[in-house]
Amino acid sequence: MHIDLKGRTALVTGSTQGIGAAIATGLARSGARVAVNGRSTGRVRRSAAAIEHEVPGADVVPVAADVTTEAGAEQVAEALGRRVDILVNNLGVFGSADPLEITDDEWRRYFEVNVLAAVRLTRLFLPGMTERGWGRVQYLASDSAIVTPAEMIHYGMSKTALLAVSRGFAKQAAGTGVTVNSVVAGPTHTGGVEDFVHELVGRDLPWDEAQRAFMREHRPQSLLRRLIEPEEIANMVVYLSSDQASATTGGALRVDGGYVDSILP
Repeated sequence: MHIDLKGRTALVTGSTQGIGAAIATGLARSGARVAVNGRSTGRVRRSAAAIEHEVPGADVVPVAADVTTEAGAEQVAEALGRRVDILVNNLGVFGSADPLEITDDEWRRYFEVNVLAAVRLTRLFLPGMTERGWGRVQYLASDSAIVTPAEMIHYGMSKTALLAVSRGFAKQAAGTGVTVNSVVAGPTHTGGVEDFVHELVGRDLPWDEAQRAFMREHRPQSLLRRLIEPEEIANMVVYLSSDQASATTGGALRVDGGYVDSILP
């Protein structure tokens, strides 16, 4: 299958590292003009340069802005001429906490960063997509949206909310040529997850041993029996961004290594 995204502009939030960086690279490799986003100007520029190095000739636009604020979202919109064809809402925070110790402010922070920022950007860019008759909106959800870990209730709540947001906006875009989906990512190997794994199983273990212990003790449902690589998540996002995925909308597509014990998507 050849995916050609030439002529499309993509925005990937939180794309200076991890899954977001892999998605931005995958979209650039398929020919899209890609906006790399994060709060730090330096990190955004370095990430854009890394993509240009890996994908010669890539059209990468560094856009440093805090999209968790209205001003930051508007800044991104202005930088891209208020036109985005592929919106990938990847930005998110996560961490473990005693459920009874999570403060009101922390509950609000998880909602505002993981959910409201995505809703705000969808409001900004979905109308233009529907007017043009083509567009792709995606939300990076998580297995925690369905199988909520006891140590990450606040995170799971925010990802469950994204599934509802995605389905609702898919209905809003019905019949317009715009598809809206969420991607349910399983336990994935990123720098932040490495810290999380060591936090749960101990910092003295070598990485390979720590990963095995984490999967065995904390994610035994995984059929993959290893952490997913960011590029494996990106492959699904790139496909959903393509013309080939034109009949896939309103869905929650799983790239979870079989973690969620369900025969339905």
